[in-house]
Amino acid sequence: MTEPESFVIRTAVPGDAEPLGLLDRATWSTLHAVAPAPSEPYPPFFDERHSPEDYLVAEYDGALLGYVRVGRPTPLASNAHVRQIQGLAVADEARGRGVGRALLRAALAKAAADGATRITLRVLGHNGPARALYAAEGFTVEGVLPGEFVLDGEPADDVQMGRSLP
Repeated sequence: MTEPESFVIRTAVPGDAEPLGLLDRATWSTLHAVAPAPSEPYPPFFDERHSPEDYLVAEYDGALLGYVRVGRPTPLASNAHVRQIQGLAVADEARGRGVGRALLRAALAKAAADGATRITLRVLGHNGPARALYAAEGFTVEGVLPGEFVLDGEPADDVQMGRSLP
């Protein structure tokens, strides 16, 4: 594996669908996922709701190390100024190398470049590493839905975080 400064962050392309699907399945965990574990047949990674343009990927030497999805939380004009992190995954072998932080910072830059003045996300209360990363990048807790999910038989809080964009 490489040092953080040697990978590239770029917008996904249609040809990334298969490796992103593999990455998504490999990183599935109740630490961050509320949907059941994926099972075959696997749906397409990109579809009418999830286009390549919504994703930024971290790549090194042709291998995808992670992705972040940035979208609008609703189609309403009244919150067109808001973007939402709608997924972030980093390959196990790339963790601890700054990939997640680089993807998050790229998502913030993309949202600001798109004219957003605010960005939000949702994270499970027990996902300490993700919450620490988001807090370090200026996100604050704006709401908590206690026990919103039941994962592995245990209640899990849905934590809503947000921040302003420059």
